[in-house]
Amino acid sequence: MPTFKYKALKDDGSAYEDTAQAPSKEVLYQRLKKKDESLVTAEIAGQAGDMARWRRTINSYLSGVSQKDKIMFARNIGAMIDAGLPMSRALDVINRQTNNIALQEVVASIQDTIEAGGSLSAGLQKHQDVFSSLFVQMVRAGEESGNLPEAFDTIATQIKRSYTLKKKIRGAMMYPAIILVAMILVGIAMMIYVVPTLSSTFKEMNVDLPASTQLVITISDFLQNYTIVSLAGIAGAFAGLWGIAQTSRGKRAFEWLLLSMPLVGPLVKQTNAARTARTLSSLLSSGVNVVHALEITEGVVQNSYYEEVLAEAQKAVKHGEPLAQVFQDHEDLYPPFVGEMAAVGEETGKTASMLKRVAEFYEEEVKQKTDDMSTIVEPFLMIVIGVVVGFFAISMISPMYSLTGKI
Repeated sequence: MPTFKYKALKDDGSAYEDTAQAPSKEVLYQRLKKKDESLVTAEIAGQAGDMARWRRTINSYLSGVSQKDKIMFARNIGAMIDAGLPMSRALDVINRQTNNIALQEVVASIQDTIEAGGSLSAGLQKHQDVFSSLFVQMVRAGEESGNLPEAFDTIATQIKRSYTLKKKIRGAMMYPAIILVAMILVGIAMMIYVVPTLSSTFKEMNVDLPASTQLVITISDFLQNYTIVSLAGIAGAFAGLWGIAQTSRGKRAFEWLLLSMPLVGPLVKQTNAARTARTLSSLLSSGVNVVHALEITEGVVQNSYYEEVLAEAQKAVKHGEPLAQVFQDHEDLYPPFVGEMAAVGEETGKTASMLKRVAEFYEEEVKQKTDDMSTIVEPFLMIVIGVVVGFFAISMISPMYSLTGKI
């Protein structure tokens, strides 16, 4: 029977640590529960426990607190608070439920804050690397309004929608990226290993080579003679582009390029429209004032052009101007539907619900566009691959016909 090293809370709220033998963590939890005590953490003591802890710790810190972990945290704690469980007990259950060491440490820290008399939002705010400003502010609004379960439900929905949107876009981009990389690697392999063999044959037979074949052989000779330099150059070019993209000017240039591209531009605009509308709707429905909601949303969009629009919107709202007017003045970034729905919302006093409809509309549009993009990109890639392979084949086969004629 394993020995557990555990931390528990007594019925007066004081914490203590001890060891005990039990068949499982659940049995230990039930035993402590009978004594009106709450289990906070429990780990198998000794070498086996150390190894298990070590493996879970490495895995947890490599992955961190994922979006799925945050969704689970928000949904479960909201449900438990709604069921009437005290906050400390709800956090205790979350801590025992997750196997993520990083999240367990965060939850334990939040428990310490609450036991010291602090609020849940204050505990969350100490971990801004895990919980975004949006998450914290919505919890704070829920605390002030006395409606934490609804706030957590909204947070879980917000994170899930955002996560699904990112995953969908990433999935649409992944296939062409893999095909492109594979095509480059195969091309390099052909140039290094296949072309030199044919090139030596052509030289031995003194075949007149067309310009296209000479170009292929020249590239092949360079890659063969300077393989390391060529690979280092390619890696350096990618690293240089990545470095430039990390600078403010480079990032802005990259964002402008994405917004200007035929297929990608509309997708970027609709994604940011959905993200802006979803975030503002969630915050406004939770009771956060418009200016503060815009400030938080500015940090969510992650695009300098949209950040500038939202910063402008904050100033406009402070001066008593309608929010919808700002969206309408920037229809090059926000589709007209956003401004019109925001205007209707402000006129009827239902801005949050109108923006929620905007978010749902554009989230569905993004989903449809990513599906369409996959359908369009696949044949386009096949055409590109066909042209490259055709050029290579013709370049290397045409001298063979000359060779056959000489024979």
